[in-house]
Amino acid sequence: MKHGTFPIILQKEQEGGYTVVNPALEGCYSQGDTIEEALENIKEATLLCLEDETSSVEKKDVSLHLVTV
Repeated sequence: MKHGTFPIILQKEQEGGYTVVNPALEGCYSQGDTIEEALENIKEATLLCLEDETSSVEKKDVSLHLVTV
């Protein structure tokens, strides 16, 4: 199992809490009541996705870019 650094997308939900997605791993997402909890949960979800050798998880080449408009 290879560990590394992954870009994470965190979004505040209108009804409360946060949703987090690891776009480098298809179907790898989680949530939490606070930012800290959501980030801890996505770490755990990412590890589970990487450990699941029988899964059809597709590892994508994703990079983070910021644009100013």
